[in-house]
Amino acid sequence: MATVAQLLGLKPKAIFSVAPDAPVLEAIRAMAEHGIGALFVMQGEKLVGIVSERDYARKVILMGRSSSDTPVSQIMTAQVITVEPSASTQQCMQIMTDRRVRHLPVVEGGRVVGMLSIGDLVRAVLAEQAQTIEQLENYIHHG
Repeated sequence: MATVAQLLGLKPKAIFSVAPDAPVLEAIRAMAEHGIGALFVMQGEKLVGIVSERDYARKVILMGRSSSDTPVSQIMTAQVITVEPSASTQQCMQIMTDRRVRHLPVVEGGRVVGMLSIGDLVRAVLAEQAQTIEQLENYIHHG
């Protein structure tokens, strides 16, 4: 079973973030530009929250707020669930399922080192399953 560190090794190293006082419109533009569904909300080097497309849809659009006048801090999730690089894909899937989140910041020694999405985890699980099937088929045909 793969670890978070192994999955992060397969992804680009970039960490995309926004300041808590930035307008929501800036966060949405950054997500669109980078093709991602969530951003770290950082105060300098410190992780203070996470903001996602889901936050935008539920807390800006549905509540009739203005994207250019609402600061990210008003819609972000401040109680961020994080994982360590040593966590397994299984542990991450369990956290995402139990907490109903789609993105998990990866933090090591208090420092943000990356983000995993549900898509990253699904790809990893499918790759592991394909490898297991191939090994079983080889065993059956050549065993």
